[in-house]
Amino acid sequence: MLLLTHVRPDGDAIGSLLAMGRGLSKMGKKVWLCNEGPIPAIFRFLPGIEEIVSEPGDLSRYDTVVTLDCSDLSRLGGVAEKVGRVPTLINIDHHITNTGFGSHQLVDSSASSTGEILYRLFGDLGIEIDEPMAYAIYTAIFTDTGSFLFQNTNPESYYICGRMVEKGVDAYNVAQNLFATYSLGRLKLLNMVLETIQISRNGKLSVMYLTQDMLRETDTLVDDINGLVNYAKHIEDVQVAVLIQESRRMPGVNHGTHFHVSLRSNGPVDVGNIALAYGGGGHPGAAAFTARSGLAEIKQEVFRISESL
Repeated sequence: MLLLTHVRPDGDAIGSLLAMGRGLSKMGKKVWLCNEGPIPAIFRFLPGIEEIVSEPGDLSRYDTVVTLDCSDLSRLGGVAEKVGRVPTLINIDHHITNTGFGSHQLVDSSASSTGEILYRLFGDLGIEIDEPMAYAIYTAIFTDTGSFLFQNTNPESYYICGRMVEKGVDAYNVAQNLFATYSLGRLKLLNMVLETIQISRNGKLSVMYLTQDMLRETDTLVDDINGLVNYAKHIEDVQVAVLIQESRRMPGVNHGTHFHVSLRSNGPVDVGNIALAYGGGGHPGAAAFTARSGLAEIKQEVFRISESL
């Protein structure tokens, strides 16, 4: 059985992948955990993280594929087309923008995270959650709720995380690994990115950008980008914050320069719908899409969004 999650994996994606893998293994299933992109270093503390590989091998050897925290089949990356031909495709997700792909779906947009859905699923299946699974589920919920700061935080978020602490999770250790440990390079990068902030004429949208040159100059990695967009979100009167990030060109792939555009909402604006209009997706409070035009053109288009705020 092959377990997959989306490219550019976040805490919910990684945590759900690990929790589901261990849960199915406890049921006697042979599982293969895969994500085609590099796993961010901040998740290295999670038990079992070394089991996630970047290549699934020959997909014809799998009779079942489970996708986790993935709103659209294309978000799986290069394996998407072949995965769609596997006999049984199970889609487990919480994004309201989920396209309903697969032969079976377990999609609950009211859940704070895919990790929350898995917690309930394990209970229904009678699977005992052990400490490694608890760390994975706690991380999934903790990150997707922005450490309980985002609007998708619900009573279940607190309840489940409390149960995971009872299972042995060191909440302080998780927080330190995810949000409280910065390299000097990250601080230098933050300074450079903050210098790029621009505000729309109506003051309701903020834009910042990050280039590959900035990463090279500060000797930082993609991991160090995590959370930067939130600085633009906290500006007074801003309702939508945007981080335009130049993506690294993959060796041997001739797609030209492209940008990952992250959006965060600081109020009633549903950025999930905005991202959906540009071929992306996400939550009302946090979403993203990919753009292949130039930086100036992307900024111009983003500022056009502010006119409707």
